[in-house]
Amino acid sequence: MPSHLTGPTGPAAEPGSGLARRAARRAADPSRSEARRRPAAVLTTGVAAGMAVLLLAALSVVAMSRPARAAATPQEVTGFGSNPGNLRMFRYTPPGLPGGRPVVVAMHGCTQNAAGYAAGTGWMRLADTYEFSVVFPQQQTANNMNACFNWFEAGDTRRDSGEALSVKQMVDRTKRDNGSTSAYVSGLSAGGGMTSAMLAAYPDVFSGGGVIAGLPYGCADSVSSAFTCMSPGVGKSPDEWGAKVRAAFPAYSGPRPKVSIWHGTTDSTVRPMNGTELMEQFTDANGTDQTPDTTDTVGGYPHRVYGGTVETYQITGMGHGQPVDPGTGPAQCGTAAAYILDVNICSAYHLVRFWGIDDNASPQPTPVPSGTNTPTPTPTSTPPPYSDAVTGTATDHYVARRVSVEEYNKLGAAHGYTTPFPLYRCEAGWTDKADCSPV
Repeated sequence: MPSHLTGPTGPAAEPGSGLARRAARRAADPSRSEARRRPAAVLTTGVAAGMAVLLLAALSVVAMSRPARAAATPQEVTGFGSNPGNLRMFRYTPPGLPGGRPVVVAMHGCTQNAAGYAAGTGWMRLADTYEFSVVFPQQQTANNMNACFNWFEAGDTRRDSGEALSVKQMVDRTKRDNGSTSAYVSGLSAGGGMTSAMLAAYPDVFSGGGVIAGLPYGCADSVSSAFTCMSPGVGKSPDEWGAKVRAAFPAYSGPRPKVSIWHGTTDSTVRPMNGTELMEQFTDANGTDQTPDTTDTVGGYPHRVYGGTVETYQITGMGHGQPVDPGTGPAQCGTAAAYILDVNICSAYHLVRFWGIDDNASPQPTPVPSGTNTPTPTPTSTPPPYSDAVTGTATDHYVARRVSVEEYNKLGAAHGYTTPFPLYRCEAGWTDKADCSPV
């Protein structure tokens, strides 16, 4: 098996050792407030409690097609709210960002931090290209000794409580600062577990989400049950999972966020079963069934879409981590690091596409002719003859089984074998012609 398809591994320590240290600290200082007594277990990075942890170093970000700039890092923002979860807020705003553009929340996994996660996942490069701001919440070791978001604590995942409220306040602050009118949330591992919580608790705030190597909302309510959720996993019916989401905000009756779910098939830290349970949870919450309407491959990996509101990616052979595809192509992003895995597909890029924010156009007001209050009707556009478009090299398209060997050779001769170009999904199959004529 190629080395880039395997996640980082390491020896497991006694899972209860983190709890023992927490008890020792309490005994040494019984006056500590309850708000500071949070579970200190490694919960979703494959490194058990008690192991020495190395924080990820911030990596430089490769510029995309926009003018070159110095390597960017997210900047800390203070005073964003009451911050009951005691989190830190970091944010990246592209220079000259137009008003009204979306805000994306990207949450790291255990042992990671905001700077390392921002640099490794490619979110800042995508923010430059598609014009949105990115908020990177950062956990503190005072809350969780391994810097895990506390996705398993009811007090941190309820609406208007704990860490969930802190993240929501970061979004509110960014909306005020940048004039954003929509928000999206994603996260890896423990950050993926918190993403599920944010989608359940705040469907009125987030229009879409991305859960990467994460867990269903409401799967755990303690440290011990969190380990069970991670491995071997907890099985419930779609309705049981969906009921947990609905109970997070019972008064809500509006549209639910679109949810993209990513999981490696060899993830031994958060078992692949969790990807299936997540699909069942959010399809039920979003009012669709568990039979995919679309079954295909993207980047060579199985991809399914349910009711247009939930999609899943099974990253064959990948362990625990976030998929990236380093490079300068339009569909590439990221830099490989611990738990950020080069498997030739950029999850952040595909999240942006699924959410529908992969455009650079700022909303324009409808012109009003002089002397009238009636807006000029917007011309009706003709839908394209194709249903989807994917950019990649001739080899990418062949590996993804969009084209035959004969078509691959034709495309390579026409476009080159290393230059990315779009293929369009038409009724008769994939073609490089936007009018759906054959390759």
